[in-house]
Amino acid sequence: MTDTGGFPIPADDGGARHLTRRKRLPDLDLVTTRGDTLSLGRHPGWLVLYCYTWTGRPGVTNPPGWDDIPGAHGSTPESIGFCNLHSSFRGLGAEVVGVSTQDTAWQQEFATRLALPFPLASDAALALTRALDLPTFETGGATYLKRLTMVLRDGRIERVFYPVHPPETHPREVLAWLSAHLSYAVEARPAAAAKDGGKHRA
Repeated sequence: MTDTGGFPIPADDGGARHLTRRKRLPDLDLVTTRGDTLSLGRHPGWLVLYCYTWTGRPGVTNPPGWDDIPGAHGSTPESIGFCNLHSSFRGLGAEVVGVSTQDTAWQQEFATRLALPFPLASDAALALTRALDLPTFETGGATYLKRLTMVLRDGRIERVFYPVHPPETHPREVLAWLSAHLSYAVEARPAAAAKDGGKHRA
């Protein structure tokens, strides 16, 4: 099956099945485009981590066979989507970070060109990829992450989106889930408090 651009659509191959809720991310430092390091396992609060495949540059050809790899295309529109909704994620108290296996210099050019308001983290050494056994594919002698998004809270997984398609509308899908999840949590707390209060009065 192909999308409107004629590129193959990714299928659920079970590559993220082991990324279960409440699983803690490893305490690994990844270099970001802000010039600092990020440890996903120690990051406090809510964090939307979107794993993307590869971003091109003007005048640079895609990796070999890119058009034939399901889900390979779409990192630029996906990143633009997260960029456009960044203030909405921040309004919910969530940070956004993108991660790929490209090096920091390559990511920096992309982040600057798109004026991304959030950092990109490099897993060029594949430390995070191997520690979490993230789904990948290879072409041209290089390893790339398959498109996947994890919503984290205090370094633990709360929700995994995989496969991700279409990438351009995916950021709104994540925002909708996070908004609904947080709204439910806020509504549930008073109900639970009232129930506990009733027990104490009995």
